[in-house]
Amino acid sequence: MKDKYIHDYLGKITTITIDRQIGTPHPKHPEIIYPINYGYIEGILAPDDEEQDVYVLGVDEPVTTFKGRIIAVVYRENDIENKWVAAPDGVYFTAEEIAAAVHFQEQFYKSHITNLIEAPK
Repeated sequence: MKDKYIHDYLGKITTITIDRQIGTPHPKHPEIIYPINYGYIEGILAPDDEEQDVYVLGVDEPVTTFKGRIIAVVYRENDIENKWVAAPDGVYFTAEEIAAAVHFQEQFYKSHITNLIEAPK
């Protein structure tokens, strides 16, 4: 599924509202505990007609909002929606590091990391 807005946000700083903090259970699957903060970008609708979901990496404590850079997309081949990945400005992750961090949820989908913003050399 193509992301309608990703090119407006990739590499840019944006604010993410966190609705699933580190340590909280998934609302429909309480056996899944979020090891990272997870939220959405207010006003940006994803293909599921809900606001665009974002995994937040590089923050080790629960937060309610996060301002950071969109650094990648978790592309889902078997879902209507992709997930975006954000990190603090100046913090970068490899595709392998991102995949490991989001495995708790992505293990249920056929997904891979795309549009990765790499650290400057």
